[in-house]
Amino acid sequence: MDASTFKSNQYVRFCPGCGDHAILAALTKAMAQIGVPTCETVVISGIGCSSRMPHYLNTYGFNTIHGRGGAIATGVKTSHPELTVWQMSGDGDCLAIGGNHFIHEIRRNVDLNICLFNNRIYGLTKGQYSPTSPKGFVSKSSPFGTVERPFIPAELVLGARGTFFARTLDVDMPTAVDCMIQAHQHKGASVIECLVNCVIFNNGTHNWIADRETRADHSIVLHHGEKMIFGKDQDKGLKLSVSTDGETHGRGLIPHLVVTTADDPDVLVHDAHESDPTLHHMLAMMGQEDQSLPIALGVIRDVEEETYDAAVNRQINEVRASSKAKNFDELTATLEQW
Repeated sequence: MDASTFKSNQYVRFCPGCGDHAILAALTKAMAQIGVPTCETVVISGIGCSSRMPHYLNTYGFNTIHGRGGAIATGVKTSHPELTVWQMSGDGDCLAIGGNHFIHEIRRNVDLNICLFNNRIYGLTKGQYSPTSPKGFVSKSSPFGTVERPFIPAELVLGARGTFFARTLDVDMPTAVDCMIQAHQHKGASVIECLVNCVIFNNGTHNWIADRETRADHSIVLHHGEKMIFGKDQDKGLKLSVSTDGETHGRGLIPHLVVTTADDPDVLVHDAHESDPTLHHMLAMMGQEDQSLPIALGVIRDVEEETYDAAVNRQINEVRASSKAKNFDELTATLEQW
């Protein structure tokens, strides 16, 4: 199989220059490398630009109503755990009307691969601010600037006790493909935040990391077991620091990440499998509000926990084994009838 195996014959209606094109290309490449047949792959979405994805993939799929992709994807995976299920959603679809479904599929640890497209705008409905738009953002629905604080997807995922979180960028194809492959390998709710550009309504929203000339200094691609080194010349690293005088950084005794030289012996080694989420949270929050630190790309967290679909089906089999009624018809036959 190659990437073309997973492409449908539908005309792709993303705007020219839209970052969603790149994520679609990365997904088909990843699916080809994963090797699960098209007949065993399901793509579920809600409503939005990114939610058009089921139409463009040669797999089973369902374009659901706004925000309900997570509920349908949970049902598909629980009833057919043998299938590989992908959920495509945007920052509006997933974090606004679909926010409740999103946090609970993560909390339950349903074995889904969730691609969360984040362009910090409602693109399909023509340019209103979204739950991830920065405070003060001027849009058609906030002409004087939104007064709301934005959601940070990583913070939601880790707050809901997520077991897998990765972040990628539309102009970084290798990292996107790698994140998708690792998401599939992970057993549980895998969330990939895909930073994409909306060339029409929010052009350049991720420019500070997407620009080719500065990307290496403003981002760090994390790999499990490797040192946290970045920079155009690979001369920078990350280490933990603790302020002791209550004035430095204004943080007191709170540990925080700082940039150091690549040859510093205290440069951290990334451990995506550490069960304690403290450092993962610190890494995921870099570059969100304080851009003095690079934004973390790649797989930030990947830990093992029992999945919801496996637990539900195990419970069903245990009850069925100890029950005289083995199916629904036999169960109704044991009840009083008239």
